[in-house]
Amino acid sequence: MSITRSAGILLPISSLPSNYGIGTLGKEAYRFVDFLVKANQSYWQVLPVGHTSYGDSPYQSFSSFAGNPYFIDLDLLEEDGLIGRKDLKKIKVMDPSYVDYGDLYVNRYPLLYKAYLNGSDKYRKEFDQFVRENENWLPDYGLFMAVKKYFGMKSWLEWEDEDIRVRKKEALEHYAAMLKEDIRFYEFLQFLFYRQFMDLKEYANRNGIRIIGDLPIYIAMDSCEVWADSRQFQLNEKTKQPKEVAGVPPDYFSKNGQLWGNPLYDWKYMKTTGYKWWLERVEGASKYFDVIRIDHFRGFEDYWAVPYSEKTAKNGRWVKGPSVDFITVLRDWFSNVQFIAEDLGIISEEVVKLLQVSGFPGMRVLEFGMADDGSSFHAPHNHTENCVCYISTHDNVPIMGWLNKAKKKDLKYAKLYYGLNEEEGYNYGFIRGGMSSVASLFVAQIQDYLGLGEESTMNVPGTLNNWRWRLRKGQINGRLAKRIAGITHAYKRGRTA
Repeated sequence: MSITRSAGILLPISSLPSNYGIGTLGKEAYRFVDFLVKANQSYWQVLPVGHTSYGDSPYQSFSSFAGNPYFIDLDLLEEDGLIGRKDLKKIKVMDPSYVDYGDLYVNRYPLLYKAYLNGSDKYRKEFDQFVRENENWLPDYGLFMAVKKYFGMKSWLEWEDEDIRVRKKEALEHYAAMLKEDIRFYEFLQFLFYRQFMDLKEYANRNGIRIIGDLPIYIAMDSCEVWADSRQFQLNEKTKQPKEVAGVPPDYFSKNGQLWGNPLYDWKYMKTTGYKWWLERVEGASKYFDVIRIDHFRGFEDYWAVPYSEKTAKNGRWVKGPSVDFITVLRDWFSNVQFIAEDLGIISEEVVKLLQVSGFPGMRVLEFGMADDGSSFHAPHNHTENCVCYISTHDNVPIMGWLNKAKKKDLKYAKLYYGLNEEEGYNYGFIRGGMSSVASLFVAQIQDYLGLGEESTMNVPGTLNNWRWRLRKGQINGRLAKRIAGITHAYKRGRTA
């Protein structure tokens, strides 16, 4: 499949407005779809939607299959009779501009448990069917979360009972019986998430909007997959701790590199299974997303392995990945799925060749294209049709924040290159530049359309306290949609172009 000339907007689900502390799959998500339609867009790009773990990063999840319970919309639960209006009135949000994850952690689950008590019998038939259809991952996830709760939400490596930590049969049976109700609760949350997400996706698709979703290359050490099948990962056989962990070396994001800390895959073992684990994971993602953006694509060619004891990513080493062998399996198995390859960072000739073999479009980011000799492949005149053009990504400051801190020579070049002027708005000069690219797809963060600055950055790599920014109600409106629709049509990226 290929992407035809079109445009989209990047907005994480968590950043949608709502009355309850975080964006959800409810009415504001539907309103955003309506906004995209009015703005002549074809795509809505979101960040990973997994059940987030420590640090609340969508790239660190308790499961590579499970959805984030925080995204379950409370108003929809109230409409279904699973919670009451009085329950909603008790929720207090101090600042609707930012997500308070600490407050959510303390106050959201009791409400969701009430929905479970009221809904597990009401939706028993549909719920049981959902469990049967997801038996490849849901039982492990439900047990993992229930045991994790039992041990005070500690990492599974720190569970006091070694027998369940190493998954002895008797221990699995014991905890499955003892924690039956909690297991059912966590499974029911996934049923609710799936039900609400698929209703939203159906609405978006019916209105001509396709959803682009992120698939993190790595999964968290503290996840049910690592606990349930440690053979897939490079772990010490006795302690189950990683030998080396994932990251990237120093680059334009961070002088110390980025120490992600995720366990590395045992690619040799995975190959003996025909990469079954990966195929199931991508199959799961394809239920939610029309297009899958593969995070850190270069990690399939070679990956940065950092000793487990290191405090930064500086002292790592490059290790050969599965390369063409894996990518051709992925490409051929999912011939009807559209992929985007996140090919940012230090890119070797081998990575370029792997991208060519895959046929997947790579990424170009205008903020990275300010070399005044015009050599950067991120600059629009060096784009190819088979790529996706971004102004900035969730790991960058929005363009107005970049302009406010840009070096004088970079700002001078940007003004000349894009014809920036105050009357149009500097941000719209970059939007115009991206729209005019030959890239098949142009995507901008909603912050770039709104002209927001550094305060609206979603993530600063290598730091904590991220993933919090949210839209305020009323920030996007018909006038903005009309302006976006006009420039989208002018550059033949519209839905009827």
